[in-house]
Amino acid sequence: MRAAAPRPVPRRRRVSATQWTALGFAAPLLAYLGFFYAYPLWRNIDLSVHDYNVRAFVQGDADFVGFANYADVFASPIFVTALTNTVIFTVVSIAVQYTVGLALAVFFRGSFRLSNTLRAMFLVPWLLPLIVSASTWSWMMNSDNGLINSLLRALGGDGINWLTSPDHALTAVIIANIWLGIPFNLVILYAGLQNIPGDIYEAASLDGAGPARTFREITLPLLRPVSAITLLLGLIYTLKVVDVIWIMTTGGPANSSVTLAVWSYREAFGTGRPDFSPRPPSATC
Repeated sequence: MRAAAPRPVPRRRRVSATQWTALGFAAPLLAYLGFFYAYPLWRNIDLSVHDYNVRAFVQGDADFVGFANYADVFASPIFVTALTNTVIFTVVSIAVQYTVGLALAVFFRGSFRLSNTLRAMFLVPWLLPLIVSASTWSWMMNSDNGLINSLLRALGGDGINWLTSPDHALTAVIIANIWLGIPFNLVILYAGLQNIPGDIYEAASLDGAGPARTFREITLPLLRPVSAITLLLGLIYTLKVVDVIWIMTTGGPANSSVTLAVWSYREAFGTGRPDFSPRPPSATC
């Protein structure tokens, strides 16, 4: 009986020069993602399950508390208010920003005199520092001598306590945030409209399609990928808004304009407490 022939030892696959080159090009990106995204995400999770305060940060011996911090957050009476305000603030801001931005993009798609100048003017809110924009809106909505109330009184109406009334504070910060976000939507959607071939509109016109039908059956479907990106970026930005609300109302009065982002900032840095973890549920702001 003949012995079985030995199996050939598989050779180790050598990395080619092309693969090393590709890895070299990808290494800076991977390092960037790891340093600025992966590590901060892991660090935030680590902070959330430990009892961190000034002493713990200095000595590095924070106690592990598991999900106790999360339990304190969910049990806080402010959490429901902040969550509700966040949903309203985000949905209304994104819906109006997208609608107005799309309308302006369609309007500016047609070439007319001064179109470039007007389009550039609409970009001004996007170029201004947020602290300048928020401070300007705070002045315009001042109850006593603000521009908006002055116009309302000139028209025979009554002034509105935009920033000091629990009934109007959230509306005030939503208006300011909408104004800030329209230019971004305009730029992205206008660029998307420029990529739609004009031949499609000419063919639709020859077939007797009116402006409304052309917009509904051509513009919106072909603009769907750009719209999805615009709405996604708007959602990410709006959920993180702190500076505008903090400058205008600091989340007040009586937490009427506080969002989850503002509440997190206020609990961590705005209360003057040395403890960075959420305050006990029994405490109020």
